[in-house]
Amino acid sequence: MEKLKNKVAIITGAAQGMGAMHARKFVEEGAKVAITDINLEAAAKLADELGKNAIALKLDVSKADNWSEVIEKTEEKFGLVTVLVNNAGVGIFKPLEELTEEDFRLTFEIDELGVFLGMKAALPSMKEAKVGSIVNISSVDGLVSAPTAIAYSASKHAVTGMTKGAAAELGQFNIRVNSVHPGVIESPMAEQGDVAEYIKQLEKDIPLRRRAKVEEVSNLVIYLASEDSSYSTGSQFVVDGGMISDL
Repeated sequence: MEKLKNKVAIITGAAQGMGAMHARKFVEEGAKVAITDINLEAAAKLADELGKNAIALKLDVSKADNWSEVIEKTEEKFGLVTVLVNNAGVGIFKPLEELTEEDFRLTFEIDELGVFLGMKAALPSMKEAKVGSIVNISSVDGLVSAPTAIAYSASKHAVTGMTKGAAAELGQFNIRVNSVHPGVIESPMAEQGDVAEYIKQLEKDIPLRRRAKVEEVSNLVIYLASEDSSYSTGSQFVVDGGMISDL
């Protein structure tokens, strides 16, 4: 199918979970992919599995110098970067009274600062290529919010706002910027203990009565990275089974 033929993509947090599915799908669609993650061992294992069109690079998204290294190494291996998927994220869910400054700062550094640094780092490469698509993974909590989600929601709302601002600024360079807002996703973490019970309760209120499969999010990310979405920028793409449709 090769919807992403000739695309060079950097995907953050791509060693496992949703990010790993993005990487698999991107390679299937013809892209060359830098699989970046703080866990280099897991990233390297996935890159080896995916073959010559994937490389693994260690990345702490909160460090500007690390971002510069990733851009340089990706360009050396594959050429100019034309797609960036800011997928790396952390979720800390605690009542306000229990939420610590450390929790808040960690969430900010990964979920918000990491997106800013990624867009800034990829911009020169995309400008030189004269084309680019930035896909920022936000959340339904970047459009609404929920109890215990103060730190997470604050950062994801910031991602939504940054996406709009970047889209308005970068359109003149043929660089599109959109955000993706997943709801409840099937994942190993969602099957554990109290979380599993909470998710089951949430499912009852989702119009489609189920969680999203990871690939359903990846398919949307591929659409936004591809030329199929060539006139879409500055928009929020929700993939939540109707979860927030009445809000």
